[in-house]
Amino acid sequence: MASTPDVVSGSGIVAPGRLSRERIVARPGFSRWLVPPAALAIHLSIGMAYGFSVFWLPLSKAIGVSAPVACPADMSALSQLFTTTCDWQVKMLGWMFTLFFVLLGCSAALWGGWLERAGPRKAGVVAAVCWGGGLLISALGVYAHQLWLMWLGSGVIGGIGLGLGYISPVSTLIKWFPDKRGMATGMAIMGFGGGAMIGSPLADLLMKHFASATSVGVWQTFLVMGLLYFVAMMCGALGYRVPPAGWQPAGWTPPASSANTMITTAQVHLQQAWRTPQFWLIWAVLCLNVTAGIGVIGMASPMLQEVFGGRLIGVDAGFRDLDEAQLKSLATIAAAFTGLLSLFNIAGRFVWASLSDKIGRKVTYAVFFVLGMVLYAAAPHLGTTGSVALFVLGFGIILSMYGGGFSTVPAYLADMFGTRMVGAIHGRLLTAWAAAGIFGPLIVNYLRDWQLGRGLPPARVYDQTMYILAGLLLLGFLCNLAIRPVNPKYHMTEAQLRETEPPAAAIVTAGGAPVAVAGGQGALVAISWIAVGVPLLWGVWMTLQKAFVLFH
Repeated sequence: MASTPDVVSGSGIVAPGRLSRERIVARPGFSRWLVPPAALAIHLSIGMAYGFSVFWLPLSKAIGVSAPVACPADMSALSQLFTTTCDWQVKMLGWMFTLFFVLLGCSAALWGGWLERAGPRKAGVVAAVCWGGGLLISALGVYAHQLWLMWLGSGVIGGIGLGLGYISPVSTLIKWFPDKRGMATGMAIMGFGGGAMIGSPLADLLMKHFASATSVGVWQTFLVMGLLYFVAMMCGALGYRVPPAGWQPAGWTPPASSANTMITTAQVHLQQAWRTPQFWLIWAVLCLNVTAGIGVIGMASPMLQEVFGGRLIGVDAGFRDLDEAQLKSLATIAAAFTGLLSLFNIAGRFVWASLSDKIGRKVTYAVFFVLGMVLYAAAPHLGTTGSVALFVLGFGIILSMYGGGFSTVPAYLADMFGTRMVGAIHGRLLTAWAAAGIFGPLIVNYLRDWQLGRGLPPARVYDQTMYILAGLLLLGFLCNLAIRPVNPKYHMTEAQLRETEPPAAAIVTAGGAPVAVAGGQGALVAISWIAVGVPLLWGVWMTLQKAFVLFH
């Protein structure tokens, strides 16, 4: 990734390019509360990756419109990438999810170091081009009915945008909020969980608007959403600022160094961080927490239907005894359950990360694992109580801790390795997410199929799975328990500290002193929060409307 070239002013002084880190050092009067809504603008956009399944059924009849045009039974998967004569299978479209999260982890790991050098604005702009541009390429793929263009556009190019967009604000927010690290990253990463709440109903409305006798309306929807997301992400990227060297919040005193503290005052370089046992222990902590959480997300809808069966619709019958109309009613209720879980996921990202500022990151993860083990082990019995509310509450808490694990881990890394290169270290750590995205579905899906093959009733096939997921949390608890402060031998040398020094402002005061940043810009702060808050509240309202059917 090339740097933005410097420009030469009329005085002959070389000035840094508009996207460079030096040009985004905050000036006097800048409010740090402008940075979280900028991060949210990006995370709410890329969070639509979670909601892409809303396109699968319409795309599966993109040619037939009213009904799918089936491909020949002997057509290979490779041929389906290029065919223009039959509709795509949902399982082929579903590979987009794999591309999304594999590319997210890989791009975050590969370019996290570049992000620290180039700055969050440049990374945010690249993310906007990749995510928005990827959707435009996908629109072309749908219009030309070329699945490979869909995979390339949103899957590969969009996946790179996901990775860069996801990590772009992390380091910056931690530097602006050293007193509230968990809360700051929780606000941004909450947006990634909430993006689908906005994007899915918006996509549904757009597809219905553009649908016609000859089109399902998907390529037009991709086009509109690609442009909307590009604009929103560019606004977010251009809103990024970094604090001047030596800045700290007024009235805040950094924690004193101590041999027992879990918050270091030293700095660890990216090239050393991944060699420490702490990195791999936190990697395992995140991977195990996410593996268990993804397992629950993957089984939530069918588990509710198979465990409660006809009781959800007032019928005294098991799942296998319901007719087609009853199964459709059941599926509607299960969709509402999934939507409600997404609210717990989002809320947990903010609440748990903020709580970690009070009780510490290590204790927070200990709560995740201990409480999670209890709830996972109790899950098979929650269904037998007959209480839907109790069942939903239990899984809601589980999903809140799944989201909280994502939002708390950047602050955990900053505590362990310092703030200088936490964005790059976080990027490397996200490979744990990619691994969990493989392990979680494999464990759940294979165990479910194996138990059904042995003749177990649907209501009982999840018991062993939940016990195994509880066992994974036990391993995560032990890994978290083993985390200690980083050995000083891994700390940065003086040369590395100078090399990673925060940038000086491109514009300085007359005396050449660094720019001081004070709180201000109240009206702009309010407008920025309204701009991201209104869409988020709309998404919450749409989700609550659907979730109401659970208790109606």
